[in-house]
Amino acid sequence: MLNSMRKHGITLAVFAAVTTGLTAVVYQLTKSTITHQAALQHKALLDQVVPADIYDNDLQSECYVVSDPALGSTAPHHLYLARKHGQPVAAALETTAPDGYSGAIQLLVGADFNGTVLGTRVMEHHETPGLGDKIELRLSDWITFFSGKRVNGPDDKRWAVKKDGGMFDQFTGATITPRAVVNAVRRSALYIETLPSKLDTLPACGASE
Repeated sequence: MLNSMRKHGITLAVFAAVTTGLTAVVYQLTKSTITHQAALQHKALLDQVVPADIYDNDLQSECYVVSDPALGSTAPHHLYLARKHGQPVAAALETTAPDGYSGAIQLLVGADFNGTVLGTRVMEHHETPGLGDKIELRLSDWITFFSGKRVNGPDDKRWAVKKDGGMFDQFTGATITPRAVVNAVRRSALYIETLPSKLDTLPACGASE
């Protein structure tokens, strides 16, 4: 019986070693492809919030790290700077709406330095299916209505849902989620507007992470 148990134990150990080895080989073979596809998806997302025709630099490579309570938390956020003929013209900013109905909502907001939002997309959320998840582009075009809207200072009362007297629709049965997103986009656009004077002091991505 002991010999049988020993035999089965050796068989299991060999099987586990072979399986682990195969997994490692597959990972190494597909790692570059996965990384490339992730980069393409990220580039496509950036182009949805900062139109490709307004800049001529490599947006992904000009990445900086910013931390500010205005971004919904004090955690580091990535910022991608768009330039035209070497001059900064806009930025795409990863930001957080901390007060979503089911927790924090992670956003990507593109804006120029005059307070005009160029585009907004949701990167991650946990909102209720059928209600708050309408912030996703695949479910609703609601998120596209930020494009072209300008924030006229921190006291711009138009930047609210219609229930609060603003210009943005809320969802039937769900006001908390769109309210959180509207406020986060407004704060992000105002933050981006302050960037020109800070650009020389921002750490590059990877330098402080």
